[in-house]
Amino acid sequence: MRSPIPGLGRVMVLLTAALASASLAVSEGWEEEGVQYGQVGTDVTLSCTGARDGSPVQWRRAGAAALPEGSAICDGALVLPHTSLATAGTYSCHGEDGSLLHTMSLQLGHLPGVPFVSCRASDYENFSCSWTSSVETFLPTRYITTYRKKSLSGEEKRRNKNGHGGPCLQNPSRPGTCTVHGSEFWSSYRLNITEVNPLGSSYRLLDITMQAIIKPDPPEGLVVEPIPLAPRRLHVSWKYPSSWPKEPHFQLRFRLQYRPVIHRSWSVVETVNLSEVITDAFTGLEHVVQVSAKDFLDAGNWSEWSAEVRATPVRDPATTMRDETTTFAALESLAEEPSQAANPEPINRSDPLEKTAVLVSLGIFAFFVLAAVLVITVLIWLRVRKHVKDETKPHNFLVAATHLKVLPS
Repeated sequence: MRSPIPGLGRVMVLLTAALASASLAVSEGWEEEGVQYGQVGTDVTLSCTGARDGSPVQWRRAGAAALPEGSAICDGALVLPHTSLATAGTYSCHGEDGSLLHTMSLQLGHLPGVPFVSCRASDYENFSCSWTSSVETFLPTRYITTYRKKSLSGEEKRRNKNGHGGPCLQNPSRPGTCTVHGSEFWSSYRLNITEVNPLGSSYRLLDITMQAIIKPDPPEGLVVEPIPLAPRRLHVSWKYPSSWPKEPHFQLRFRLQYRPVIHRSWSVVETVNLSEVITDAFTGLEHVVQVSAKDFLDAGNWSEWSAEVRATPVRDPATTMRDETTTFAALESLAEEPSQAANPEPINRSDPLEKTAVLVSLGIFAFFVLAAVLVITVLIWLRVRKHVKDETKPHNFLVAATHLKVLPS
């Protein structure tokens, strides 16, 4: 017998598959009156609640009779094949007389992906983890966050049959983060971050060692001050971050970086103290200073750099006084003898220290020249003396030989 509706057989197959997918799509806890969820790319079926069996119904989208391409009505249900994000919207079914029977909001999206997770401990008693979704699902999403301690001792296993664990507490004011309080610095933990939406769930397991993820907050209260009568020095002081507990067996060490504002390269100094004196600053130049912290035993990572603080070393008092004296004398001269024309004599802008340096350089140069001349003279004298000796030796030998020859036999 031929079906009165064209393609009814194909529609029935689609309807069966759609009903199966719909039963899986609406997971527990996501049921909401008047809302249906579906997965992009699959076939979705919308049921007309309130319609009598066998009675004809009409379907509309956003109040209009136009429906997505390929949709079909089967036994009062609307079948939407191969849905896309554009298929989502508000659908309504009506009786034969046009009366409204049911309204439904269709939301379409994707299954959750495995979330990206990273963890950090700002102290040795707690650690926090943050995550982001790896897939844009376009659907409401929530996260289940739990942890358990690894490598339990025999006593701990007897006391805690399910292991030492619990929820990683989420803070509504900081979405995408959770915190484990009262953790142990020398222990390891396994974290489970599960992403859930109306279509399903996906999770990430992460093994955490406290020593590896420790990263203090930046030091606080950074102060940089010039030192009087010390034109190349700056005094720098700071405090422990307030999040780091004050315990004698968990200390921090620090890294100080500084540079003149007009330069790009940093100078770096490491210290265990809460203050440091920069001894090679540039006189009269503004400097920028930052400090970071790390566990004293080198566990984990350096903190972020603190906020920049700027300061300028004092100027050299002698140079400052000389400059002020020169300026005052010049102003006095201009006030007493105002010039009406340009002075033809050249202005001597040389510095007394410059002259002294030039004279010292010339003296050193003259000394080296004199020493070189003296060395050359001594070498020439030694060479001449040696040559004279060499000429004398054969002559004496001939005299001796002649003397022996005239002796009586």
